[in-house]
Amino acid sequence: MSLSNEAGASEPKHKIVAKSDSITLHAIERNSLFYDFKLNFQGSEYSRPLWINVSNPTYAPEIHYDDINGDKKKELIIILTKGYGTGVLEQEVAVFHVNGQQLREVLVDNPMAIVNNNLKSSLTKNKAVITIGQKSYQIDVKKLKLLPHTIFPGINFGSIIKYEIRDNKLYAVLYPQLSPGAFAGSIVIGYEYRDRMYQAKSIIFVTQGDRSHGSF
Repeated sequence: MSLSNEAGASEPKHKIVAKSDSITLHAIERNSLFYDFKLNFQGSEYSRPLWINVSNPTYAPEIHYDDINGDKKKELIIILTKGYGTGVLEQEVAVFHVNGQQLREVLVDNPMAIVNNNLKSSLTKNKAVITIGQKSYQIDVKKLKLLPHTIFPGINFGSIIKYEIRDNKLYAVLYPQLSPGAFAGSIVIGYEYRDRMYQAKSIIFVTQGDRSHGSF
């Protein structure tokens, strides 16, 4: 018995999936995912085989080249979307410090770890409470008219995690979920560069309809 490849079968090839000036991302597409990334920065190539991103153009990888730590040098920020769906969005971020044409990836603290270490919450059929430091926020769950049996035992913060660059700052935004499809405001984490990594500088809860913090 002999084994052979299917006729005409060939190895998938890398293609451009995102581009900005002299920065290009190449990846292989398979099963609605981009994987095995190659990052070309000003002529130098860096391999990132573990990166993945959905192939839906709406969620294409984002390339940002901005000074996000105030050192008067631009950093390279790549935002990847690993998954999406109804009430679900999972993003990851990679930050690189630039030294000439060389890149050095810098650790970004996980937003869920930040939430778990700095935030307390509770949820009943009547109210939800989110406490950050000495400040507590209450949400009237009854006003949302949720079916009692659909309300979670506790607030879920991990269904939607996204990253944004605003005013030269890196933010992670999480949406507290009370039941399937029911969200209450947003948790906004502002990052700063400290102790050789990006850590939380600020954590705020933005209620629905509050525009004092922009459109978070």
